[in-house]
Amino acid sequence: MAVTLKVEERATRPRSLRNKLRHEGKIPGVVYGYQVENTAIAVEDHELMRLLRENGANTVFSMDLNGKKVNTLLHDYQSETFTREFTHVEFLSVDMAETTEVETEIVLVGEAAGVKAGGTLAQTLYTIVVSATPDKLPENIEVDITDLQIGQSITVGDLAAHADYTVITDAEEQVAAIQGAQEESAELEVPGEAAEPEVIGETEAE
Repeated sequence: MAVTLKVEERATRPRSLRNKLRHEGKIPGVVYGYQVENTAIAVEDHELMRLLRENGANTVFSMDLNGKKVNTLLHDYQSETFTREFTHVEFLSVDMAETTEVETEIVLVGEAAGVKAGGTLAQTLYTIVVSATPDKLPENIEVDITDLQIGQSITVGDLAAHADYTVITDAEEQVAAIQGAQEESAELEVPGEAAEPEVIGETEAE
């Protein structure tokens, strides 16, 4: 289901207009893709961030361009290094009947049995690529780790199949694992020359 995002077309010159927009609480951006020519736009900063918080990064944004309804995905953005505020956004116009590929977040749920037994959880993959029609794109993918024991791991291939989307990421990619205490200490050891073991009862030759 698409959410409505109000946008306004903007001039692209002079460059100082971008700074003016940001001072007004707006983000300069562009829309391109399916049945849309490259169109420079501006969106309300707070409104876009609110919709992303409430609906997720793979939300379909419905916007009005010159009286034409366009369905889009947030395709890319630029942001400030420290504040992480958006300084420019790119929206990709999409055909709602055709599949598209996007990255989606992996969320681990549950407390692993191996952690309860003294192991440590290590998440090694945080996003995966999925393919679906725009209205079926998941906000995130939950992975239940409740039964994961020390020494066990979960790979992309272990994830349950879903009717709404297809996972594109390599099935052998590891998502998470439970490490035991011995594995952790072994990683901290510095390789060196092993000392000769002392033989009990051995005496120096006279």
